[in-house]
Amino acid sequence: MNPRVIAPDAVGIGRAVEILRAGSVVAFPTETVYGLGADAFSPGAIGEIYRLKNRPSWNPLIVHVASVPAARELAAAWPAVADELAARFWPGPLTLVVRRAAHLAGVGADNDTIAIRIPAHEVALRLLEASGLPLAAPSANRSESISPTTAEHVIRSLPDVPLVLDGGPCSWGIESTVLDLTTEVPTLLRPGALSLRALRDVTGSIAVRDAEAADGTARPSPGMSRRHYAPRAKVVLMRDLRQADRSGLPAPLATLTYEGQPATDSSGTVEILSADPREYAADLYAALHRLDDAGAATILIQEPPHTEDWLAVRDRLTRAAA
Repeated sequence: MNPRVIAPDAVGIGRAVEILRAGSVVAFPTETVYGLGADAFSPGAIGEIYRLKNRPSWNPLIVHVASVPAARELAAAWPAVADELAARFWPGPLTLVVRRAAHLAGVGADNDTIAIRIPAHEVALRLLEASGLPLAAPSANRSESISPTTAEHVIRSLPDVPLVLDGGPCSWGIESTVLDLTTEVPTLLRPGALSLRALRDVTGSIAVRDAEAADGTARPSPGMSRRHYAPRAKVVLMRDLRQADRSGLPAPLATLTYEGQPATDSSGTVEILSADPREYAADLYAALHRLDDAGAATILIQEPPHTEDWLAVRDRLTRAAA
């Protein structure tokens, strides 16, 4: 086992806190994916996140906190709907974008907003409480590549990370839903683990942003670039895998589909995920990692249904194929 991957016991949490307070970074599990955490308002620590990930400077970060009062301290204004959403979904896979407190520096966002959430993972919460720091924490992987859902994924993508707290596989397996509360109607910036249906029960109407953010331009949330979440292999989305024209595609080929779909004639590795959108999402990144590890040069993926329940999965697959 890699010596930089350690158990999240008292000793492990203590080591992680020392590293964070010294201005460096630590990878830790959340219920969504593993995050690469750093003191959110230390320029040096934030710079280390961007350096290790090779992340573009214009791509902002989400700040993780341990409590709603800690979240309010980061905001210039805290609308009533933020309290309602926090009471319903925090800790959990929901990120809220609000106006940033004037005395705070931007966390990668070239505007006056800040993205905040409280993660629903025991290790993440213990680390936040023990460090006493708000932690900026994008996914702990190289920029644009598949997000990590295990400690092993982190080490493979970021071999120079100082420390990884191993909390086992992430339960949701897909990033948080990001909701902008600075607009007249709450606006979905990134579909994610939490469904729009659940959010509408609290907010009523939700606007869905359908424009991509061009590279190099300011944006209030991560996950808005055209290409993201991509394996090393070429990704090809197919309406019907049985009709796939494999000529000219780099070999070897692999297939990713879900239960209930017709079998394909692929002779390569085949991953069959659940037909339930939440269960599919929970295993999507792990499946893409497995296909990369199997040496696939092209991954043919059966498109999921065009329904709202599959919105987050379709978003990830579309960006991976860009």
